[in-house]
Amino acid sequence: MKPLQASSGDVLADRRAGYAEMLFSSGDHAAAADLMRDALDLSPGWALGWFRLGEMREAAGALDAAAEAWTTALELDPRDRSGAALKLAVIGRAPSAETSSSAFVEALFDQYADTFDAALVEKLAYRVPALLSDAVHMQRRGTFRLALDLGCGTGLMGEVLRPHVERLEGFDISARMLAKARARAIYDRLEKADLQDFRYEGGRPDLIVAADVLIYLGALERVAKTVAGLLSPGGLFAFSVERLAGEGDFALQPSRRYAHSEPYVRRLLGENGLDVLWLEEHVLRLDRGEPVVGLIVMASFPPP
Repeated sequence: MKPLQASSGDVLADRRAGYAEMLFSSGDHAAAADLMRDALDLSPGWALGWFRLGEMREAAGALDAAAEAWTTALELDPRDRSGAALKLAVIGRAPSAETSSSAFVEALFDQYADTFDAALVEKLAYRVPALLSDAVHMQRRGTFRLALDLGCGTGLMGEVLRPHVERLEGFDISARMLAKARARAIYDRLEKADLQDFRYEGGRPDLIVAADVLIYLGALERVAKTVAGLLSPGGLFAFSVERLAGEGDFALQPSRRYAHSEPYVRRLLGENGLDVLWLEEHVLRLDRGEPVVGLIVMASFPPP
């Protein structure tokens, strides 16, 4: 996928946008937004610039003006690689979608591929691979014949699975993430795939893992049905979600990630014939210095 244009293509517009970022970093959000708007007068077709203007206006408390900027960004980039529709939903200016756009998720992780590991592990105290690995080994010792790592990213989850798996296959929507995973040389197969429409034609896996990926899907009915159709009898499905503390099945958060409720997770697994073997709350990582609480879940088909 062609990346979203990070530069306006106009030297003067880029210079003004750079000054706007300096003002924004200093805390003068309103002045930053005004200067960013000036930059866009010089380059009105710059979709990412309009998205950033929306963020600056949001920080300044001008939500109507932010919505106008994000609407323009969406008009300029209908595939919505910046995630403008999600921002509109977060501030209540558009209905909340049941899932993120695939183009947004792909662009997001292509953008962060180079710094992903360092940011998660060193700065955000990312714990999901370790938590899922511990949960898997509490349920079953020994080696798994075939494991699928859904949303494998750079391979952080695969790294802890590899010693316990005969064959390990990883799938991710981001080509740049897959390149990082390939450099680890731990997967027997890596393939670009969208989990919103995932298909697999290999053998039946006895372990399927989805570490920190379902938070971008919102509604999980489709993926739960797919996993249940793939998993071998007695196989394990291990995954994480962010915990929804309020009412409802799932909800879009200001982070543009989805949180899911425990009753929804349990009901969805049950509807697809899977028993919950393990479900615990844990801090998954930090976000802006605050702990993100999630659910570590292990499910399987009941014994015959």
